[in-house]
Amino acid sequence: MIENIRLSFQGIWSHKMRSFLTMLGIIIGIAAIISIVSTIKGTNEQIKNNLIGAGTNTVQVQLYSGDYEYEILYSGIPEGVPVVSDEKMQEIEEIPDVVSASLFTVRMDYNNSVYYGSKSLSSSRIYGTDNSYFSTNGLVLKKGRLFTETDFTHYRPVLLIDTGAEESLFEGEDPIGKTVEIGQVAFTVIGVVEDDSSFEPVINSWEEYYTYYGSRTSARIFINRAVWPALYTFDEPQNVCIRVSQTESMTRAGAAAEDILNADIPSDSPVRYKAQDLLQQAEELQNLSNATNSQLIWIASISLLVGGIGVMNIMLVSVTERTREIGLKKAIGAPKRKILWQFLTEAAVLTSIGGLVGVGAGIGLAEIISRMTSAPVAVDIGATILAVAFSMVIGIVFGLLPSFKAANLNPIDALRHE
Repeated sequence: MIENIRLSFQGIWSHKMRSFLTMLGIIIGIAAIISIVSTIKGTNEQIKNNLIGAGTNTVQVQLYSGDYEYEILYSGIPEGVPVVSDEKMQEIEEIPDVVSASLFTVRMDYNNSVYYGSKSLSSSRIYGTDNSYFSTNGLVLKKGRLFTETDFTHYRPVLLIDTGAEESLFEGEDPIGKTVEIGQVAFTVIGVVEDDSSFEPVINSWEEYYTYYGSRTSARIFINRAVWPALYTFDEPQNVCIRVSQTESMTRAGAAAEDILNADIPSDSPVRYKAQDLLQQAEELQNLSNATNSQLIWIASISLLVGGIGVMNIMLVSVTERTREIGLKKAIGAPKRKILWQFLTEAAVLTSIGGLVGVGAGIGLAEIISRMTSAPVAVDIGATILAVAFSMVIGIVFGLLPSFKAANLNPIDALRHE
């Protein structure tokens, strides 16, 4: 085998231009496939990150009426939907891959009811939370402090704000210790939180704007959960947020949390808990992207077929050129099997070199496409290995006919060949 490989390289080197032109179809085909697959993978990762975020892996399980989020502000407390008990939360926390879970209530405020002196927020989301909400949702303390146990037990009117609310209300002034009014109730600002991620989704449409940013576009206010009834209502059903250890577990964990929360709601109730399945949305967009781009892969594969035909053509020429050499080898006792393997090895080496060059060209092409169009790319190692292996298979398949022709030559006729 080693001797066959050495002879293959020797033959390729002695006919450099012919060998390069033979490999060109393989190089172009592999380069096209690698660049397309890399772009597809990069796009899919961007879709997933845009919807899910960079490693946050959080799932919001909220009350819905049909296909729409239930608005307690307008519809009141729904019948037959109890508050979430400690036992239910324990069940949710025991779901496989769930790292943490938190209860929260939320209002979307459009009425300029959040004031600091003469300044107000034109829109904000007001959350009733405990400390576990921040870690579950990937929020970290920027300044000040989080809630303490005595804040809850003594019903202290304290709150935290995010950086959006800090910029809008305080405009560079230190907010810690300042008083903010919400619905005529005075709250003391004890801390500022921010998202623990450098991830920023790419927004290309209004639909993506609302899908990706959601609650991030409005200023967020986090008040002590124990004080929530002073602003809104008692015995209000809560929403649940869970954080899972890996992105692939989001759909299953969200569905399990749904089932736990809906177990105590009458089956005929129009109001049900639903998980915001961002992973499923990402997969649907990825499938749509793959369905389109798979056609491009098939088109690129045609060039591989053309390259394989070119290999077969050149190998047939090589057999004709080396007829006397083959006759001499057979005359001194070389078996058909050895002649067959020599030409098959040469075809495989030729296409493997083309495959390796094609992989390099494909990666380079993908980077060029990325820089010119801002499309993300991610090189797929599995696809790269498969491409090289496939190019070798092409060499073997299309080298079979010339190899059989060489192996079956009559030694006397071969020696007499001019």
